[in-house]
Amino acid sequence: METEPEIFSLRSLPRRQVVITLVGVMLAMFLGALDQTIVGTAMPRIIADLGGFAHYTWVATAYIVASTITMPITGKLTDMYGRKWFYVAGLTIFIAGSLLCGLSQTMTQIIIFRGLQGLGAGVMMANAFIVIGDLFPPAERGKYQGLMTGVFGISSVIGPTLGGFITDNLSWHWVFFVNIPLGILIIGLFIFFFPNFRPSNVKPKIDYPGVVALILAVVPAMLALSWGGVEYPWVSVPIISMFAFSAAMTALFVIIEGRAKEPIIPLWIFKNRIVSVASIIIFTTGIAMFGGIIFVPLFFQGVLGLSATASGSFLTPMMLGVVAGALVSGQVLSRAGGHYRLQGMVGLAVMAAGMGLLSTMTVETSYARAVFYIIVTGLGLGISMPLYTIAVQNAVPYAVMGVATSTTAFFRNLGGAFGLAVL
Repeated sequence: METEPEIFSLRSLPRRQVVITLVGVMLAMFLGALDQTIVGTAMPRIIADLGGFAHYTWVATAYIVASTITMPITGKLTDMYGRKWFYVAGLTIFIAGSLLCGLSQTMTQIIIFRGLQGLGAGVMMANAFIVIGDLFPPAERGKYQGLMTGVFGISSVIGPTLGGFITDNLSWHWVFFVNIPLGILIIGLFIFFFPNFRPSNVKPKIDYPGVVALILAVVPAMLALSWGGVEYPWVSVPIISMFAFSAAMTALFVIIEGRAKEPIIPLWIFKNRIVSVASIIIFTTGIAMFGGIIFVPLFFQGVLGLSATASGSFLTPMMLGVVAGALVSGQVLSRAGGHYRLQGMVGLAVMAAGMGLLSTMTVETSYARAVFYIIVTGLGLGISMPLYTIAVQNAVPYAVMGVATSTTAFFRNLGGAFGLAVL
């Protein structure tokens, strides 16, 4: 079983190239994750300028649906054709979408271009975690996946606050334009320094029926989760129909992938207990993270009556907890030599405790106690998130590491959509 090609080890790449590539990947992750949440606080101003209040949820939905569906497809394609130029293409699409969103004159245009932005972001975020597996041997991946998870957590959590600041001091257009200069810088770094990782024994054959079936399975489910209780009642013909159609397409996808010679998602990887358990847990962390990002400001604004800016600032403790937990988790994992079970149990226990504590908050809860609860939740998320991505990367052959890693990111986004729907 091919696991680690020597050509992609740290010994064969100049340290300067590794560092610059890592910085570029972190910046790309920052942009992609940031735009999942930055637009929320700009939406009132966008609606005031463009109208279309009835479809305001579609702006967020278009982005998360497009980015989610792109992730597993990206993983498979980069396994076949290499990471570098897909990364550059993803960044280019993301920048183009950002420019077009900022120039939009109608709500319909913003929704369409947010979808375009999401396609690029899905490529960027999927590749970020994959490239850590390319750059570093198994013993070193822990600390760098922890670092990447910290960047993901920071960007997701500060998005609402940054979006509000930019909207108040510049305009909502700059919520999108701000991506362009940084995106161009990252493209330059990748063109000149990014090594073109590619497994050597993967046949470049695209499973088109699998791609279509996956899209038809995921998109209706994501739309139903996003629109249920907002655009339509949960028990309504549109929502029930979308879930039913998604279930049918999921069954068809499983049949197609079981017969395909080069499936988009090779189902045999889920026979590995580490991969199957990790996917479930990563789905759960997605619920907790995105649910927390929405619940915390909603509680302080709706229950305690704080302003939008003040309520958003209470996400900072969660950000600090995620970063601290991810960095410590990565370091401990690297030193422990791949013993995941105890560390995973601790992370899940802390995360569950934090979510349980958050659920007990009332109008009488003090700010200090609330901040403590939020930090505990962030710590649990930070400990858990990098751990299971590394476990999956180390459990599969290198030839499918890209699709296996991107599939975990896919499950995290699905969990996020479910978490938002539950709230």
